[in-house]
Amino acid sequence: MKKKIFISLGLMSGTSMDGVDLSLIKSDGNNYIEYIDDKYYEFSDKLRAQLIDLRDAQKNAQDLLKNQSKIKEAEKNFTLFNSKIVNSFINDIGTKPDLIGFHGQTIFHSAKEKISRQLGNAKLLSQLTNCSIVNNFREQDLINNGQGAPLTPIFHFLISRKIKDEFKLEFPINIINLGGIANSTSVINNLDIENDVYAYDIAPGNCLLDEWFRKHTDKRYDSEGKVANFGKVNDLILNQAIDNFEITSIKESLDVKDFDTSFVKGLSFEDGCATLTEFTAHLISEGIKKVDEMNNIFSKNLIFCGGGRKNKTLINNISKLLNNKDINIYNIDKFKINGDFVESKAFAYLAIRSLLNLPISFPNTTRCSSSSSGGILTKNF
Repeated sequence: MKKKIFISLGLMSGTSMDGVDLSLIKSDGNNYIEYIDDKYYEFSDKLRAQLIDLRDAQKNAQDLLKNQSKIKEAEKNFTLFNSKIVNSFINDIGTKPDLIGFHGQTIFHSAKEKISRQLGNAKLLSQLTNCSIVNNFREQDLINNGQGAPLTPIFHFLISRKIKDEFKLEFPINIINLGGIANSTSVINNLDIENDVYAYDIAPGNCLLDEWFRKHTDKRYDSEGKVANFGKVNDLILNQAIDNFEITSIKESLDVKDFDTSFVKGLSFEDGCATLTEFTAHLISEGIKKVDEMNNIFSKNLIFCGGGRKNKTLINNISKLLNNKDINIYNIDKFKINGDFVESKAFAYLAIRSLLNLPISFPNTTRCSSSSSGGILTKNF
């Protein structure tokens, strides 16, 4: 029987907190997908500052209770922003989606406490856009003893198969998303998501570099890694940081609050940027090696997506630290997929799977007890 095709819109606002990525796709929630359009909408300086300040204030679960009024205000502003861009996008493209995958803005994540708080009022967004909304994707996985992250591996599994078929790239394929946190999805072959896909949060991605830039400039990130390339790595401070910090287990999810830039505070802006870039590259390369060692695989083909893929200095440092001529490193854009919008496409796809009650998290991707769906459907119009 022919599966129903849905038009789904995905909204993703990541840890960089600079704006919202929006993607429109067609998919059956299984093996078929068609990319329609993508667009990025930047936050105002006021909203961005409000979101960053709010996230930074949530040190523990008690802070979520203490800051309820501020959270409610920021959530309303954030939702109004999303409704405005959704309506503008729908009006421009002339196509109304069947549903919207609304990830929301993470302000606190703790798998140990089974709490992952994303800003975003689904009822209000549904009312203002006249669309069905799927949100709260992480809660069911946490209830199911999972880490609540990463949730994109089922989508990485889909696109890895398309890449193999269309570009003849051999498995294993490792898709590495360099967002605020770096997460890795190793696809062994294209047979079974349950047994052939392993996923982990492996290291900081852009979070340390973005924080350093926010503290020292009015810019949000190191474009193409130019500042890091200009600066000089302080080997003494770098080696001390490496000796004093180790990600002991990649089986647990990571949060941007697990890392800070204090160890380079005495360096110049340029040297601090260079040292943080090398430190980040070290942790990412070690994470990639750990994934292979744990699962007895060799990830020959590494595909980078997310904003960090554009940081040439970071990618070059990772390549040098892996130090293996048999490893191929690719930018996902090479495979006709815009690397800025992989996660927004993923949550559009996850929304369809949620609607169909199909699993979105798996024991080998989030350490949950059993494969399960997730997300809550809201229709308020």
